Amino acid sequence: MDHELKAFIRNCDNAIKQEDFDTLMNFYTEDAILVVKPGMIARGKEEIKEAFIKISKYFNNTLVPTQGEMVILEAGDTALVISQTLLDADKTDSKYSMERRATYVFKKNPLGEWLCAIDNSYGTDLIDM
Repeated sequence: MDHELKAFIRNCDNAIKQEDFDTLMNFYTEDAILVVKPGMIARGKEEIKEAFIKISKYFNNTLVPTQGEMVILEAGDTALVISQTLLDADKTDSKYSMERRATYVFKKNPLGEWLCAIDNSYGTDLIDM
């Protein structure tokens, strides 16, 4: 049986693809962080939304993220997701890899719903950058 976070992440990917950034923000904690690119972090929903708008423009509004293999490690109300993240876009000159080993951290809110606290599509590659 698939872990519920797999469907959650698919919903996030769909919101990114559809550029529905208001809906996307519902999937994040208030104090979430997003690794925009190595050396640049967006903090909080407002900065994350602005970052996704800029990311979308960078990829000529054609970004389609999907997930491949995924490992989910859950402890109580916290989960670490290690995922093969694939990015497709009509932009071929990006200096960043379009296939990544992402790391995401999720927390359950008081209602028992998962929310993303750390969104790092670069995973451990940040160490090398």
